[in-house]
Amino acid sequence: MAGASDNGGWSSDGGSPDDLPDLPEEWGVIVIPDDLSELSDEVDAVRAELRLTGPPTRWQRLLRRPAVRRLHRAATVTLRAPVLIISLAVLVTVASLFASAWPGPPRQPATQRTAGTTPEPVTTLPALELVAADGQTVPLRGRLPAVILLIDGCACTGLVSDTIDAVGPEIAVITVSTATASASTAGTPPTGAMPPANGKTVRMLHDPTGSVRSHLHLGAPDTTAAAVLVNRSSQILRTVPRTASVDDFRADLARL
Repeated sequence: MAGASDNGGWSSDGGSPDDLPDLPEEWGVIVIPDDLSELSDEVDAVRAELRLTGPPTRWQRLLRRPAVRRLHRAATVTLRAPVLIISLAVLVTVASLFASAWPGPPRQPATQRTAGTTPEPVTTLPALELVAADGQTVPLRGRLPAVILLIDGCACTGLVSDTIDAVGPEIAVITVSTATASASTAGTPPTGAMPPANGKTVRMLHDPTGSVRSHLHLGAPDTTAAAVLVNRSSQILRTVPRTASVDDFRADLARL
């Protein structure tokens, strides 16, 4: 009987040698045919695969090294974050371009004031200071309620007298003119102080720069007067740009 060394270390019963592990169980039962020609098909398939694959090139051998593979994985992880950031930036830029180019709701054109546009009416008497007959500065709001008559270029003696007769004793009548007493025309009350007429308060004030007309958006002087009715709170109740008769605002005097 031959020993273990006579048959290459394999036991006589066909088992594995004592110093080698058994084959994995998942391999199953391995059958070695008696005639090796039966394995010719498997041999041809392996040879064809080897011919198709071909020997690896120098770069392929270099890339298959473990160190190179680890370097490739590290580079992939490192570049992934910048690529993601750049992609997000591109998406945000494209979205903003679409948003800016997308037509929105139509905007109402802004209304611009031109020379032909009618200015809004003034509702509060401006706090201006005019000049009395003695040269002293007098606030326009100093005596309210009042009917203010702008009498430049107007022969308004009758209008002023009728207005004084129509108002109550608590309402002042104030005439405003850019002309001084020496320059006032015939038929126009002189610019200066006037004592109360029939118990009424009457003031004649000088407006050398025409500031009252400018602030109240009244037109240039003509042959008529302009009447402004102001209550005790400096609120303008009625403005008559052109008038020659107290009847144009008589009904509004009761509101003062």
